This record gives sequence, structure tokens and C-alpha cells, in this order.
Amino acid sequence: QLQLVESGGGLVQPGGSLRLSCAAIGSTLDSLVIGWYRQAPGKKREGVSCIRSKSGEINYADSVKGRSTISIDNAKNTMYLQMNNLKSEDTATYTCAAVQATVGLCGQRGVVAGAINDFGAWGQGIQVTVSS
Repeated sequence: QLQLVESGGGLVQPGGSLRLSCAAIGSTLDSLVIGWYRQAPGKKREGVSCIRSKSGEINYADSVKGRSTISIDNAKNTMYLQMNNLKSEDTATYTCAAVQATVGLCGQRGVVAGAINDFGAWGQGIQVTVSS
């Protein structure tokens, strides 16, 4: 059974950087579409970035494009999201999500699309706070 373990959140000043990690247990990343969602208080959950490892397809939300880089370390079976030039509006709970690549998509706005609950998994969520 697939499990996702996140790390790397925290408090950072505006303009700073963070690297979020999501380790997959129970499945190799090359069989998955994997990425991040985020949800700020009072706002809808939105996709941030996703990657289809086998094809190298990558997408980002417009709000983070140019400031973020998603990558995979297959040896560690871990996905990373490097976020730079962080802004207060990046403050949110970030949740890793993955779905089997045979039934999932890496959507244009960084959305991991597909029956995640049936054929994938969610991480527990980590907090990112951007504040001075």
C-alpha cells in the first residue's frame, strides 16, 4: 500500500527558500504521477506542481511558475519541490499526493488528477509559513 511521508516545511522570511520532500513507500516513483497541493486558510485547495516520472512531464501552477522546481531522486524514491523567492501568499498547508500513472494525469496547472483515493495516496500535510 502506497504511503507518502512529507518533510521540509517551516517558517521562512519573504524572499527566502524552502525544499519540501515527499518520500514514497510501497511503490516506485516511476509508476506514479506525484505532486503537491496546498490550501491556505479560507481558500480552496489548489494544485502547485506535479511530475510524471517516467515521461518527465512537469507542470506548475501559474502562482509558483518560475519560482519553483519539482524533481525526483529515484535512488531515494523521493520527490522534491524547491521553492524560492517565497511570498506571504505561499503560506499554506502543503500536501503531497500521488496516483498510479496508468490512471492519473499531471494537469496543466500542477494538479495531480485521477482517483487518488482509490489508486493513490495523500500525505499528512505540512505547514509552510512565510512571514517576517
